Amino acid sequence: MAGAVDLAAIQARNEAAARAAEAPAPAPGLHVIDVTEATFQTEVLDRSFQVPVLLDLWADWCQPCKQLSPLLEKLAAEGNGSWILAKIDVDANPRISQALQVQSIPTVFAVIGGQLVPGFQGALPEAQLREFIVAVGQAAREAGLPGIGAAGEQPAEQSAEPIEEPDDPRFVAAEAALQDGDYSLAVERYRAILDSEPANTEAALALGQVRLMQRIDGIDADAVRRADAEPDNLTAQLAAADLAFADNDVDAAFARLLGLLTRTAGEDRDSVRERLIDYFDLLGPDDPRVAPARREMARVLF
Repeated sequence: MAGAVDLAAIQARNEAAARAAEAPAPAPGLHVIDVTEATFQTEVLDRSFQVPVLLDLWADWCQPCKQLSPLLEKLAAEGNGSWILAKIDVDANPRISQALQVQSIPTVFAVIGGQLVPGFQGALPEAQLREFIVAVGQAAREAGLPGIGAAGEQPAEQSAEPIEEPDDPRFVAAEAALQDGDYSLAVERYRAILDSEPANTEAALALGQVRLMQRIDGIDADAVRRADAEPDNLTAQLAAADLAFADNDVDAAFARLLGLLTRTAGEDRDSVRERLIDYFDLLGPDDPRVAPARREMARVLF
C-alpha cells in the first residue's frame, strides 16, 4: 500500500537508537573492528546511531580485497572516530552476506541511523574512496547523527525526534559534481548507479536531466535563429528543441521535433526519435502532453 508507514520498522529503529544512546562510545583509537553474526546488531546497527559505520565485506582468498581493505583501514585511522570500519569475513559469516544480497566481493556499504546505504563493489582508488567517505559523512550530518569526538567522548544526548532516512551518498556525490558545474562527472556518477542498479528510476531521471543541462551548456545564443533559418539542419533543430524544453515550452519542443521527424530518415530520424523519448522519460507517463506526442511519433514512424 503506497504511503503506508512500517510501524514495526520504526519501533525497531527507536529501540536501536535507545540502545545506542546508552552504549559507550567506541574506545579511543578503535576505528576498525571485526564484526560477526553475533555482534552485527550491537557493533553495526546500534552503533550506526552514534557514527556512520562502513561495512567491508571480504574474504581471505579475494585479491581485490587485499588492495581495498588496507586503504579503508588507513582512512578509518585518519577519520579518528568520525566513522567506524566494520570488517566482515563473508566465509565466516555467510548469513550476513546473504541478508545483504552480496553478489561479489569486496563490497562496501554504509549504515547510518540503522539504515543500509548502498556503496560499491570492487577495489576503488584512494581518491574515489575519499569522495565516498565525504559523501557518507554529509549524509550522516543531514540525518542528524551527533557523532563522537576525536578522543571518543560520549555523543550528545539523542533527540527525541525521529531520525530521517539518510541520503544515498552516491546521489550526494553526483549532486555535488552538478553543483560544481562538472556535468561530465555528474553523468559518470549517475551512470555508475545505473550500472549497478539498472532499475533505479531516480538515477535514470537525474541522468536525463543532467544530460539535458550538459547539452544546453554548449548551445550558443543563435541556435534558435539558425534552426528557424535552416529547417533541415539536424544539429540546430535538436539544439533549439532542447532550449524550448528547458524553458518549459514543451509543446514547442515537441512540435519542432515531430515536424523534423517527417523530414528525416535513417540515422537522423533515429536521433530525433531518441531525443523525443528522452523528453517523454523526463516528463513521465502521467504528463498529459506525452501521450499525444507519442501517438504522433508512432504515426510518423509507422
